[in-house]
Amino acid sequence: MSDPESCAVNLETCQQRTINRMSTQTVLKELEQSIRCKILGQEILVNRLLIALLADGHLLVEGAPGLAKTRAIKTLAAHLEGGFQRIQFTPDLLPADLTGTEIFRPQEGSFQFQPGPLFHNLILADEINRAPAKVQSALLEAMGERQITVGPKSHPLPTLFLVMATQNPIEHEGTHPLPEAQLDRFLMLVRLGYPGAETEQEILRLVRAEARQEKQEIQEAPGGMQPVSAATILAARREVLDLHMAEAVERYLVQLVLATRHPERYDPALSGWIHYGASPRATIALDRCARAHAWLEGRAFVIPEDVRTLAPEILRHRIGLTFEAEARGATPDALIERLLERVPVP
Repeated sequence: MSDPESCAVNLETCQQRTINRMSTQTVLKELEQSIRCKILGQEILVNRLLIALLADGHLLVEGAPGLAKTRAIKTLAAHLEGGFQRIQFTPDLLPADLTGTEIFRPQEGSFQFQPGPLFHNLILADEINRAPAKVQSALLEAMGERQITVGPKSHPLPTLFLVMATQNPIEHEGTHPLPEAQLDRFLMLVRLGYPGAETEQEILRLVRAEARQEKQEIQEAPGGMQPVSAATILAARREVLDLHMAEAVERYLVQLVLATRHPERYDPALSGWIHYGASPRATIALDRCARAHAWLEGRAFVIPEDVRTLAPEILRHRIGLTFEAEARGATPDALIERLLERVPVP
């Protein structure tokens, strides 16, 4: 093929990719808008849910009861083609209650695997820190390897698989801290606050309208919306990975993660604060999430602000402070804020 012909084919391919990206972005933006119409006052949660979906990760959400955590994931599930399962974590829950178990079939004289609730596309692990560590650890293989092993066999989970776990603040009675290994499996830790007065008044109106089963304009996107297919989500994930990230932005991302391990290099006052810093899994998560954030913003490239916006939620649960730092009242969020101020932005 001659050079002019080759250039024409390449141009046509690039144009087709642009059209496909715009089409997929339109669907995801409509999805985001439709969910926001039903989840009032929690725009950050809705955005992070979609980022987790695009980055192929899992979300840990912490906040007081009644802040629409359960409603958010249920609303997302209603807009997607796929199965949804809510699991209420309690102190007497067993690992097999999540994964499933082998059941003996006397008529066949053999054991047959009965899948548990984890074999769905979207999982709500409600109040995950109310269950003991052995139950929490049952999620590790599912979240990390996308499979569940029972006996000698491993059973694959769906390609589209997302766990959103809710967590009560650790000082509440009857809760158990999540192990560090499991915390690291979560893409982001999102903390929720209370809505403002005007938003809470809008919530009242929405709930009253739903209770009366009235058809409200805010309950659906304009013209309605068809459920988003798994193929569309997978296509969007490929587009997110294809986004351009300049080498300078990539270096900045890596330096932010490295700074959590040696913060004294950027601020001598932070010497002795860190017991352990963020792992390489944090670097991967920050890269994927920054790309997804840029993609949802409609850009074909990543900027430092994408990295800075998501750094607290990706790093806060991957940092362990020393006893001395905690005694001074330090928090992971305060450390991350200091590092964002001191690590040079390209």
